[in-house]
Amino acid sequence: MSKRPLKSKTCKSCGKEFLPRASTQVACSAICALNLVAKKHLANAEKVAKEERKADREKREKLKSRRTHLNDAQAIFNKFIRLRDKDQPCISCGNQSATWDAGHYRSVGAAPQLRYDERNVHKQCVHCNQHKSGNAIEMRRGMVARLGQSVVDELENSNGVVKWSIDDALRIKAEYKEKIKALETQRNKP
Repeated sequence: MSKRPLKSKTCKSCGKEFLPRASTQVACSAICALNLVAKKHLANAEKVAKEERKADREKREKLKSRRTHLNDAQAIFNKFIRLRDKDQPCISCGNQSATWDAGHYRSVGAAPQLRYDERNVHKQCVHCNQHKSGNAIEMRRGMVARLGQSVVDELENSNGVVKWSIDDALRIKAEYKEKIKALETQRNKP
């Protein structure tokens, strides 16, 4: 039996055509073969590093306290409020150009059940929210003008008890990330 002549191949490293000495040869030279081995090793190392980062992220997520989860959800919720009210002035003073917060009419401490209620939270300038403790009287006037007296009365009379869980925080976080994405997509349309 005679050996069949080997056909020319394309080097997997440099892309040049070459005549192989063996049917399993994939590189034209030792240098190209070393380059292939190095690329494969680097790809494996990157894959391992990526998996390690994912595992570390999951471990850190599991170690978070309930308070941290609630604060993460609050940050996403507040971002949504600022984006939702982007074209509105400050709910309290009517300022158009300032640095913005998401101001709660009834504070998180006084009414935790309204922490993530969109009707209770509006874009507010930092001056009103932080330096005037929410500027509640003017905020109430702005909310009555924007939402109506009945909604404000409903918020003021809401006295339910809520104990937000980690699962609640994760659900709220996911929900408001989707809402943010939808608002950003809507605003970027021509």
